[in-house]
Amino acid sequence: MTPEERKHRLEAYLQKVEFASLEELARHVGASVSTVRRDLTVLEASGSVKRTHGGARILTPKSDEFIFSARDTHQLAEKEAIGRACAGLIRPNQSVIVDAGTTVYHVAKNLEDKSPQIVTNSLPVANLFASATRVELVLSGGVLYPRLGVLVGPLAVETFSKVHADVAVMSAGGITLEGLTNSHGLLIDIQLAMMRAAARVIMCLDHTKFGRRSVLPLCDLEPIDVIVTDSGAPTEMVEQLRQRSIEVVVAPLP
Repeated sequence: MTPEERKHRLEAYLQKVEFASLEELARHVGASVSTVRRDLTVLEASGSVKRTHGGARILTPKSDEFIFSARDTHQLAEKEAIGRACAGLIRPNQSVIVDAGTTVYHVAKNLEDKSPQIVTNSLPVANLFASATRVELVLSGGVLYPRLGVLVGPLAVETFSKVHADVAVMSAGGITLEGLTNSHGLLIDIQLAMMRAAARVIMCLDHTKFGRRSVLPLCDLEPIDVIVTDSGAPTEMVEQLRQRSIEVVVAPLP
């Protein structure tokens, strides 16, 4: 692979995932971290990428897939139904890890009456409870990605590696019977830390995520205790998940 081909592949990969670590990029192009670091310096000088602590992000994404406000308009009725159903599984005063997914944001909208302690890396969730008197909010550290409204990187991972919660409420890019996938390499490390920190893991996945594989593997099905979805989810796969000892809650649509 020539240097130009390698830089093209790096830029194309960042268009898919928006941001990635140096190690992830090096694996993708089959080069050393130091080589990738030099390539990123050239790409940064051209204005196409931005170097970050331990990685890089694309500066001009061609898709709105990663913009929180745009993603939150997709399957809105399903997300609201899932949000209500999932919130019903949370008991008063529980400690709840809330990830940065748009579906999970709709869960958070229904939690204030539970007086929970919430730990999150999501700025939209943090803003939701900025003036709430009944919610104790812990916001992780990390590097801010404004388009996603999320804090990522080693400081975010460290936050979740040092806490314990009753429940983690999370989402993913896709689910098959082999496991879950997501679009962002830097989010995966954080989500794995969230799972390890929680006594119970709830995945909120609308029906479009069933049978879908996103860019990167997140985990197999073993860490998942509950899946909350909507009535559009394929019945056969719902039953197969239940046979794997996963509780599946199907939220009815209005």
